[in-house]
Amino acid sequence: MRSQVTVTWGEPAAYRIDLEEVQPMPHDQARQWLDEQFTQMGCEPLRATGKVLTVDKILCIAQAAGQDHFRDPGHREWALAYARAASAALAKPVITVDVPGQALAY
Repeated sequence: MRSQVTVTWGEPAAYRIDLEEVQPMPHDQARQWLDEQFTQMGCEPLRATGKVLTVDKILCIAQAAGQDHFRDPGHREWALAYARAASAALAKPVITVDVPGQALAY
């Protein structure tokens, strides 16, 4: 089964992270990693109620990190951890994060 996370800022800026040969991240560890990144990057809740869904965290972290964290080989480990956490937290093998569209597809 195919397993990958794609983070895109539009077609020329789509970053595919293949998770086929990577050890899966445990669900609770994935949620903790996303929580830590959300806080460290100063992300704000997307909803007026202040409730932060896992999907919101995944979107906000990608937006806060910017394309460089996905494009630059120096951030490869971070991008891989992001992809592993997103895949594990949502329990989905294939995810597309559309940053400008503020949408996730799986």
